[in-house]
Amino acid sequence: MQLGTRWSLGAEPPTGLPEVVVIALQAVEGDLAALPDDTSAWRWTLTWLQGNPVIELDDGTVIRFDPKEDSATITQPAIVMDDDEDWI
Repeated sequence: MQLGTRWSLGAEPPTGLPEVVVIALQAVEGDLAALPDDTSAWRWTLTWLQGNPVIELDDGTVIRFDPKEDSATITQPAIVMDDDEDWI
């Protein structure tokens, strides 16, 4: 049995993650670094589902590993816009 864990955004991820997942984590963190939002309190949550890592960030971003393809999929939360916002 594998236990999950939590760690802070920007901290070293847990050992044992597939390299492609670590690359996906770094990509998400790089994108967030460019935003003006305060992410200092955000944390990642690692859960093992059928032996594969599923990682979720406090904002709802999820990274899933596909061992058959040795790939990681990043799913970001939807952005909801108010009806009264102007569209260009």
